[in-house]
Amino acid sequence: MGVFSRISTIFQAKTNKVLNRVEDPRDTLDLSYEKQMESLTKVRRSVADVATARKRIELQAAQLQKQADRLQQQAKAALSQGNEDLAREALSRRAAIGEQLADLETQHAQVTEQQEKLVETSQRLQGQVEQFRTRKETLKASYTAAQAQTQVGEAISGISKSMGDAGGAMQRAQDKIASMQARAGAMDELLASGALNDLDHPVDDIQAQLDKVSAGSQVDTEMAALKAELATGAPAALGDSEDETTADAEIVEPAVPSAEDHATAPDASVSTPGKEA
Repeated sequence: MGVFSRISTIFQAKTNKVLNRVEDPRDTLDLSYEKQMESLTKVRRSVADVATARKRIELQAAQLQKQADRLQQQAKAALSQGNEDLAREALSRRAAIGEQLADLETQHAQVTEQQEKLVETSQRLQGQVEQFRTRKETLKASYTAAQAQTQVGEAISGISKSMGDAGGAMQRAQDKIASMQARAGAMDELLASGALNDLDHPVDDIQAQLDKVSAGSQVDTEMAALKAELATGAPAALGDSEDETTADAEIVEPAVPSAEDHATAPDASVSTPGKEA
């Protein structure tokens, strides 16, 4: 197979594929019906033409027959007057008209036979056209129903283009929302753990350690206040200043003896409030 033959074959295949995609069977059926109706109209027109020719032959034969009858009467009249030559001439003309009538009769028979055949063909073709029209309408209705069923099925199952686009958009939105939620949760955890610092208030490692020590000192202060409250039975407010906490601690804690006291009073005992020596 040559190159041009292959190109022609490929082009025809592509063209047929495109035509099959855009072709609507209903339009094709309507076009076929119109062509059959045109053929039927042509056959009917031919029948009318043949019938017209037959009628023309009949009229012409009738006129010739009248002429032949008149010549017959004229021959009789001439012969009654004793003019044989004139009578013979009238009969000769009548004989010529007779030959024309015989030819017209033959033509009339032929035209009549042709007309009968055309009428039969027209009737048969009309029956075929009627059957095709009924079949055409049935096929069109079936195609329309199948097309509607397919469209409904696509709409319900969600495989149509619009449903597919909508489903894809919804899925992308859900994925994006889930990603943003996960990112927000991760940022909260990082901020809470101190792994990420506020960019507006940067804190270095030393400051972070100092803040941690300050938080620990605050806890120790509150613990001391609670112990003092338990020891004295008086409620103490949490979060008091460091000086008040120290004063309370001095009331509870015993005095530490100095070196002089140990020297002068070695046997002296240190009493602790709430306890015996």
